[in-house]
Amino acid sequence: MPQINVTIDGRSYRMACGEGEEAHLTGLAATLDGRIAEMRKSFGEIGDMRLQVMAALTIADELAELRSRIATLEGNVAELRAAAETAERGRTEDAERAAFGIGRAAEHIGRLADALGASAPRA
Repeated sequence: MPQINVTIDGRSYRMACGEGEEAHLTGLAATLDGRIAEMRKSFGEIGDMRLQVMAALTIADELAELRSRIATLEGNVAELRAAAETAERGRTEDAERAAFGIGRAAEHIGRLADALGASAPRA
């Protein structure tokens, strides 16, 4: 299992990760480090642990918001799929009714043509 060193808030941490996940873990650490740096600029020196907890809570809040938005979007997608399936069934039923109606009209036209042909005077 690969191990990498990441720096968060000026401290180095040795972390293990899955094969090929080194860059991803490094990016996550950089994101957290950036958040802590932003908060340090906004709030000043209020204690390393407090800044780290505030940054983690901010990220957790964003994650909760995104999960909620994803759930809403998944619900919208499900509704749209159901509406599309209903519309497709309706189009299929309409096509079947139209085909049946055209078939009946063709039969009537055929019978009328036969009747006209039988009653027409012969020369």
